[in-house]
Amino acid sequence: MSKMFIRFFTIADFEEEEIWLREQHQHGLKLVNMVPPCFYYFEECEPEDVVYRLDFKNAYPDSEYTTLFADYGWEYAGKCTGWIYFRKPASQMETDEDTEIFSDCESKISMLENIIKRRMMPLLVIFLCCCLPNLFRAIDTVTGMAFKTFWIIMTVMYVYLITHCTAKLFVLKKKYEK
Repeated sequence: MSKMFIRFFTIADFEEEEIWLREQHQHGLKLVNMVPPCFYYFEECEPEDVVYRLDFKNAYPDSEYTTLFADYGWEYAGKCTGWIYFRKPASQMETDEDTEIFSDCESKISMLENIIKRRMMPLLVIFLCCCLPNLFRAIDTVTGMAFKTFWIIMTVMYVYLITHCTAKLFVLKKKYEK
């Protein structure tokens, strides 16, 4: 039997998403599909402690890529908007290093830089080129209140997302640099 959950994670919340997916698996729900922006599909399974890890590639994973992870016991669980999902039973992990898909902090930092380049920069461009000019246009002209309200809400939402994600990615980068 399948179950669908609606859950929103920003691009900087991938560690929280990994924890949430692990908790779902511990409750007998195995991830089978993700549909943007926030739909997660699960199928029932035996409750098990399974670690989920995400990698950001912004490209469809080829067989060489997934085979590399499979050689270390990671099962390819799917892809969604640049994120690639892997899982591995906790029982197969002997050390803390076994719980990670990256062998070093430089790889984690490289992933964060890729997120910034491929997701944060376009988000910032959309904000600067679309939201702000339309907000200023709505305020300066005689337009309906609904139009002004829409652009105020869009601007607040983008400012929040950009601030939240930038701050969180910066904290993660500092954490991985140690």
